[in-house]
Amino acid sequence: MATAMPAPEIYDFLDYRKFLIAWFAWMKTAYPRYSHRAFARKAGQSSPSLLLSVMDGKRNLTPATTEGFLKALGLDAEAGRFFVALVAFEQAETELLRSAAWEQVRATQRFREARQLNDESVQYLSRWYIPAVREFAACAGFKPDPGWLATRMRPRITAEQAQEALDVLRALGMLVVRDGQTVAAEGSLVTPHEVAGMAALNYHVGMLDRAREALLKTPSTERHFCAVTVSIPPALLPELKRELDQIQERLLERCAAAEGVRRVVYQLNLSLFPLTESSE
Repeated sequence: MATAMPAPEIYDFLDYRKFLIAWFAWMKTAYPRYSHRAFARKAGQSSPSLLLSVMDGKRNLTPATTEGFLKALGLDAEAGRFFVALVAFEQAETELLRSAAWEQVRATQRFREARQLNDESVQYLSRWYIPAVREFAACAGFKPDPGWLATRMRPRITAEQAQEALDVLRALGMLVVRDGQTVAAEGSLVTPHEVAGMAALNYHVGMLDRAREALLKTPSTERHFCAVTVSIPPALLPELKRELDQIQERLLERCAAAEGVRRVVYQLNLSLFPLTESSE
């Protein structure tokens, strides 16, 4: 006997495996005799354990098995495309592919409506100019005007990108109006855990691109780069990471406590990464 409980909506999920778990549980409630074997038969698969292995994360979907799953799930064309995007997002082998898949996911209107997803925090980290505009708002003479902002960023951005930055910062509460002036304020970043690492990676990639441009195009009087190439024992790596974190905290404290009028936004990068594989 069918249950009155509605089927789970694919657009409520960022993890396709969790959707499969919820969908199968719903089917078992609606049709108690429904089984993994029945699912496999409808999906055109010979292994009745495939669904369970996928739900448990022991196996990934291939393009062929994905097509079979779409048939067994009975999703319409739009929901099917969204399911495929979720599979690509979860199974991406590189963060760049994961980022591209996320753009397909977040562009789906029904997903945004169903989840009421506030992804400004993801955009904040994924667009280098958004945190830059936030810091610029702490400088004297700041104007919340897209055209004005676009011509003052390095490198220049479009007025549309400047407007995007303003909209995101206002939505996050990082830009507020006080005494008729738009100023920087403390805001919060609540990033879905499924995309937090990807957003942070996009931030670092964007800022490294800016660093390369600055090295090539910015006068030496306005920039400073220092680097050292060393060999280290692996046991030293955690200590070096902690020390870099402490250096960053000390520098941020000095910047926050510094007196004087602020006029320019700088990016300060501290990097530590391997240049070789292990010699063993």
